[in-house]
Formats: sequence, C-alpha cells, structure tokens
Amino acid sequence: MDQDLALPLPQKLANQLREGLIGGAFTPGQRLSEQALCDELDVSRNTLREAFRLLTKEGLLEHKANRGVFVTTPSIAAVIDIYRVRRMLECPALAHAYPNHPAAARMRAAVQSARAARQRLDWREVGSANMRFHTAIVELADSERLSGFYAQVSAELRLAFFLLDDPELLHAPYVDMNEAIISLLEQGRPAAAAASLETYLNQSERTILAALARRAAA
Repeated sequence: MDQDLALPLPQKLANQLREGLIGGAFTPGQRLSEQALCDELDVSRNTLREAFRLLTKEGLLEHKANRGVFVTTPSIAAVIDIYRVRRMLECPALAHAYPNHPAAARMRAAVQSARAARQRLDWREVGSANMRFHTAIVELADSERLSGFYAQVSAELRLAFFLLDDPELLHAPYVDMNEAIISLLEQGRPAAAAASLETYLNQSERTILAALARRAAA
C-alpha cells in the first residue's frame, strides 16, 4: 500500500504479515520461526520481534514462554465479537454507498475471482476473494482509519475460517450472496444491499459458530 511507504519498518512488516494472515498464509496455532521469516523477508530479528509485538497487541499472535510466537486460535467469544464489529462497519458503509464508487468495482472483481475459483474447487482462493469483497465494502466509507481497523478484523476472521473442516460449506453459498449484494448496489439500491448483507452476516456467523461448537464437542 502506498501509505505504508512512510511507516517505520516494523509497522510495514506487521502490515505485511497481517496481509499474509488475511491471505491464508498462516494457520491458527502455527509456530512462527524467527530465523525462517528473517531469511524470507530479509529483516533483522529486532525488526521482526517488534512486528510480532505489534501483532500480539492486536491479538493476532501470542507469545508462549520458552516456546516462541504462535498464530492465535480464535475463540467462540472472539468470533461473536468479530461479527458484531462487522455488522457495525460493513452494513452502514454499504447503506450509504455511491454505486459508482471505485470500491464497488473491486467488489465486482472479487466476485468474479470467487466464481472462477469455485469452478476450480480452489476454496482457499474463494476465501481470499471473499476477504477482498468485504474489505472493499468498508472502503466505500472512504476512511483510512476504518479500513486499517478492518484489516485486523479480517485477519482474525480468516483464522476462524481455518478452524472449520469443510471449506466448501463455509465459502460456496456466499459467492452467490456476494453477487446479489453487489448487483443491488450497482442498481442504485444501497439500502437493500445493506439489508442483504446483514442477512448474509447473520447466516455466516451461525455457520461458523455451529462448526466451532461441533469441533469443541469432538
């Protein structure tokens, strides 16, 4: 991102790692090797540790004494809170959106990518396209602060997705729902699009919570 250019190196690195979490490069409970990441990203240990500290503060990583740094495993309570935040951010942004906003084109592109990935049965890419779709919804608000905050929420959400055993069940139904939402916005019906989004979020939350409850019972 262009705004990253003026940031201190640890913050840039934290942003890069967060994008990796959103993109599915890391999984819940995964131990992060300092040496491997330093070599891969060509940064010093001090810089990486500061980036780790920033992401730990966000709740995306956790430090375990004498064991190292691990990717956080979201709890059921965390998922409930994530969806509460999503409804507060995404629905108003969409309800007050301008149909020709540049972010609307990014929403449409994300849907097209998801549909193509669904045909290939590439559920990881379907999930990544879904993340891009919802990031673009928040971008409709034209607020860098909201978009920055939502990046953290997206990373936590992607980690929750990884806890489910059936990615097709998780992602497949929402490709068409995203299509319906962007179509309503393109038709100049943002309020209807926001109402559809709220239904979507409620259904998505129930799906994830039910899956996590089954996982805990097992």
